[in-house]
Amino acid sequence: MASIKKAEQLAEGKTKVIYAVEGNTTECVVFSKDRITAGNAAKSNELEGKAAISTRTASSVFGLLSDAGIQNHYIRQLNDREFLAQRCSMIPIEWVTRRVATGSFLKRNYHVKEGYRFTPVKRETFYKDDEKDDPQWSLEDVIAAEIEVGGVKITADDVEIMSRTSECVFEILERAWASIDCALIDMKIEFGVNSKGEVILADIIDADSWRLWPAGDRRLQKDKQVYRDLGEITPEALQQVKRNFEWIADKLDMLMPTPTCRAVIIMGSASDKEWGNSISTACSKFGVPSEIRVSSAHKGTNETLSIVRKYEGDGLPTVFIAVAGRSNGLGPVMSGNTVYPVINCPPKSDAWGAHDVWSSLRMPSGLGCMTVMNADGAAIAAANILALNDHRIWAKLRAKQLNTWIGLKADDKKIRGGC
Repeated sequence: MASIKKAEQLAEGKTKVIYAVEGNTTECVVFSKDRITAGNAAKSNELEGKAAISTRTASSVFGLLSDAGIQNHYIRQLNDREFLAQRCSMIPIEWVTRRVATGSFLKRNYHVKEGYRFTPVKRETFYKDDEKDDPQWSLEDVIAAEIEVGGVKITADDVEIMSRTSECVFEILERAWASIDCALIDMKIEFGVNSKGEVILADIIDADSWRLWPAGDRRLQKDKQVYRDLGEITPEALQQVKRNFEWIADKLDMLMPTPTCRAVIIMGSASDKEWGNSISTACSKFGVPSEIRVSSAHKGTNETLSIVRKYEGDGLPTVFIAVAGRSNGLGPVMSGNTVYPVINCPPKSDAWGAHDVWSSLRMPSGLGCMTVMNADGAAIAAANILALNDHRIWAKLRAKQLNTWIGLKADDKKIRGGC
């Protein structure tokens, strides 16, 4: 891997510095400072070790989002204080997503009680202007401003994409934190325009970016609000803030676990291997581990049920996918003898396919196995079920929905532009 050499300084903020990369106009180095601020730097202190914690936190968060499929500027961590990123011209808007009413929202909406839960989430935008204390803007304000950065004019389409992406990012991280019984209350993110003219998630996401309440209890908060609330800044108080930030970084390491679930693809015949492999490949796109077995419910019923029992025995969340054509006894037999979900996905057949499918669709009474007629669909159905208990699979599904919508939005924009 080529070494990275920093070149000229491109920008400097309260807690970070952006450097160009020598010989590269499309990437940059994000350097974190040992500095903590609040209230647009009205309160500011040195906090030794914060830079390393911030870089570690941002790398974990962007790694989780990249794993899900959210396009962002992060490339890789370089050292304790720096990470490599796509070089972006930043859009001067903060996107805030809230699940629970607290903080500044209560000051602007004084009739709302603290703890009010927003369903769906509440989205707000703020124009970055320190002198005016980052005034709140409506989406209409953002569109009407016709902001231009990096040679790109921010359109209504871009605003809608950023708005939906901010919601998706929040929901993915909310699910991730909930997996260890920690509530993500609200968070802010920013976007930039990269060298390709694409609007992508950028800047930095660390302990400064959100409110986190373990067990949903505000008294246990682990975010920068602890620093904001400090009346007297003492070395002991700053060390407590640092310990809170370290807690966040440590817990983030737990949010990328090895999947503890699986799809078991059981084929009625080895001749269906190509179809079974197609389902397995599709499962892998959503982070669903899969295994392929061969067993005929007609010719070896006891063996089929023995296979099912073995997978039930280890307690790992499992979805069975039955691949059987002609007279499909495999799916119904498994469904009638396990409480685990069963999905029929009969292989395509040019000869009797239209007739064979009825053996998958017409189930005996008391059975609830579904039938999906394509490999990708079967994998998605399995992922939907397993995502109920695995936030990484849920994140991939949620990001796929967002990216599909963004793709349609881009196609619509081309059509409207006559391209």
